[in-house]
Amino acid sequence: MMARPWSVRPDLRLTAHAVAGRYRLDGLLGRGGAADVYEALDLRLRRPVAVKFFRPGGELPTGDRVEDEGRLLARMRHPGLVTLYDSGQEEGRPYLVMQLVRGTTLRRRIAASPLTPHETARTGAALASALAHVHATGVVHRDVKPSNVLLDGTGLPYLTDFGISRLLDPAARTETGPLVGTAAYMAPEQVLGRGAGPAADVYSLGLVLLESLKGELEYGGAPLEAAVARLHRPPVVPAGLPADLAGLLEAMTDPDETGRPDADACFRTLAALPGGDGVPPLTDGPGAPGAPEGARTPRGDRAAADAAPSPAPAPRRSGRALAACAALALLGATLTGSIGALSDPACPNATERNQPCTPTSGPSPGPSSTRPTRT
Repeated sequence: MMARPWSVRPDLRLTAHAVAGRYRLDGLLGRGGAADVYEALDLRLRRPVAVKFFRPGGELPTGDRVEDEGRLLARMRHPGLVTLYDSGQEEGRPYLVMQLVRGTTLRRRIAASPLTPHETARTGAALASALAHVHATGVVHRDVKPSNVLLDGTGLPYLTDFGISRLLDPAARTETGPLVGTAAYMAPEQVLGRGAGPAADVYSLGLVLLESLKGELEYGGAPLEAAVARLHRPPVVPAGLPADLAGLLEAMTDPDETGRPDADACFRTLAALPGGDGVPPLTDGPGAPGAPEGARTPRGDRAAADAAPSPAPAPRRSGRALAACAALALLGATLTGSIGALSDPACPNATERNQPCTPTSGPSPGPSSTRPTRT
């Protein structure tokens, strides 16, 4: 696959010296609306890293965004999440130093060919496990989509880009207000302006898995059209899938958020499917790797999930009566985050063949690189 030429030059003020006297910037990986991401070498520890520099005047207030994203990443540690190593400022610009994942994104992988049910179960189980950890630490991602999933050289996924994530309030829901996220992957409650809790992340993951199987967006078109479409019809689950997988996808994309399984139940069901058994038990709970002390599953009973690993899909309800309200809510809201972005913000320059990847926000494609190795 031939990559388009990378037209944006790196900031020479940053590349001319080692950032913080420690990080040597070796190349620009991507450029988004709020940040530039460089591949770099940590001269102290002699390891490759990704350095994400925030630009003044980006999509979100620079200071608030970098502090929020850094704080959220620092409190989470899970094999399915990109690890935060360091943060600071250089010439007045905040930056984050993160794990460098060499590979591609799930979006580009889907563009090459749809995933098999086995591959989908494996990928979905790992992502659901990561989401279970995110939710157990009191965070909702709010922008789960294929371009925010990195795949390393072995195909294992990493959930990235917590730039618009928020801490959960005591009612297990983020604040209402401006719509935040990507229109094609929003849950119905997000479209209706009711905010987003853990169940919204589960819905988005359900759409990601459906897209992986079908090779195309479930709800495409302009942002308003894509957002309102889910209120007119439920997602179409492909025929011929294993019954457990089909039932889980229907349950994950239930228009009623109370009818959806939590992320941990999704992990257990997917891990029990053919192809999902290769995923290690990365769920959250007392004694689980990376889980905070005393952490509990956000919703649902683990024993019940073990006894009945296939969630029964709740009845589908028509959303036609809600479409007009949703349209008014969308038109009257301030669209923030990446509601209209279907570009590849996580790995802008990664062709299907093996590019270093790291999370950013909304960049353009760039040049190719070498075969990936897992870091």
